[in-house]
Amino acid sequence: MTLSGFADEAADDIAGQIEATKALGWSYIEARSVDGVNIHDLDEASFERCAAALEEAGVRVCCFGSTIANWGRRVDEDFSATLRTVDRAIGRMKRLGVPLIRLMSYSVFLDASGRALPDQRETERFAKLREICSRFVEAGITPVHENCLNYGGMSWEHTLKLLEEVPGLKLVYDTGNPGLSPDFRKAFPYPNQDSLETWGRLKTFAAHIHIKDGRRDPATGEESYFFPGEGDCRVADILSDLMAAGYTGMLSIEPHMAVVFHDTTVHSTARARFDNYVEYGRRTEAMLRSLGCELSSGRVLYR
Repeated sequence: MTLSGFADEAADDIAGQIEATKALGWSYIEARSVDGVNIHDLDEASFERCAAALEEAGVRVCCFGSTIANWGRRVDEDFSATLRTVDRAIGRMKRLGVPLIRLMSYSVFLDASGRALPDQRETERFAKLREICSRFVEAGITPVHENCLNYGGMSWEHTLKLLEEVPGLKLVYDTGNPGLSPDFRKAFPYPNQDSLETWGRLKTFAAHIHIKDGRRDPATGEESYFFPGEGDCRVADILSDLMAAGYTGMLSIEPHMAVVFHDTTVHSTARARFDNYVEYGRRTEAMLRSLGCELSSGRVLYR
């Protein structure tokens, strides 16, 4: 395994993201935003400056953390704009040699009380995602769906149905999302998903892993995020299972402690963000060592 992370949680600018990565002794980031703009939406000059900085520092990108079809996007929005984003992302990923792109499956339709509507427009979702994914696959890029609060993250059953309906789509499994997400298969108010049950159902489809931990109050929906092992998301159990299965892919940290991508009300100083990200990386390394791994420059070796 190899360690990486959403370095935009450490710093907005690419120099700070590189500095945090180097502080951990790692060589990879999962690229999401630079100066508050997703990497696939940067203007050409800004993207080239970012690419040059990464190349000069010897830092590689393991995955694009795109906003394509994410929790903030409706399935009935302008699809031509989405396809332009897809095509732009492909060009930039080829420029940087990036093999994976994270995407989602559009927002969940809810009523005013927070109940999921019976009609989630599955036919339209699947058709659009098939077109999106076919473009990436034809370009030699693997699209990976995150089990976040979008259609495919409503439960493990929704994830499996999505993967069955969209050829070429793989899974990025976020350890924190099930325990922080409602289980829409069950009665309202929805309880949290069961982390280990969800992992057990989906692990054979995982091509990429995000490390997150936290806790959600089902009664209020309030979320709290913690260092790995301090929340309810069974991170150590999942990592142990990955090791037993011989997983050789990436592990990307996504702390959500000092800054939360989907919650702009969460603010921290630049120093606090940087320090929290580095500490999160070190605690992830410590957890891996406690499970019997050896680490060298971001590489995780099984004993």
